[in-house]
Amino acid sequence: MAHVLRRFDAHRMLALLHRASSSETRTLLINDIDQRVRTVQLGKRPHPVPLDPASWAVLQRCLAHREAWQTDNPHVMVTKGTKAGRSPASTAYLSHVLDDCGFPPRMIRSTRLCDLVNTMDPKLVAAAFGMDPQATLIYLADHVDEGRLPLPDGS
Repeated sequence: MAHVLRRFDAHRMLALLHRASSSETRTLLINDIDQRVRTVQLGKRPHPVPLDPASWAVLQRCLAHREAWQTDNPHVMVTKGTKAGRSPASTAYLSHVLDDCGFPPRMIRSTRLCDLVNTMDPKLVAAAFGMDPQATLIYLADHVDEGRLPLPDGS
């Protein structure tokens, strides 16, 4: 059970804090991690993603578990089925890793995007995550923060 929790934690942290998709998590390679500056290259994002201390600690636990398996598989997330090969964990496997938490990865990612888009400039969020700027607009809340509106006198 401990090995499942390590992968579960890594996937959950990357999805919640860094908006990582299941595909980005399952295809993450050891070479995508820059230990020196604590970043990961997720999917086709234009820039490496800096990891906060909590995400970095979870990733290190996942890597320690992977190292204990003594595998040559280049992926960070390795399962019993992929340990002997070089392929990533299956989409089906990763889709069920978060079953115990009760929230699908897509919902976790959407929650993070909604928060970012509503507290920052949606175009900046799009650029940071390698998204089309129009794609972030669906995450805008249906209310406007009064502090962001111009005053009635035009100032």
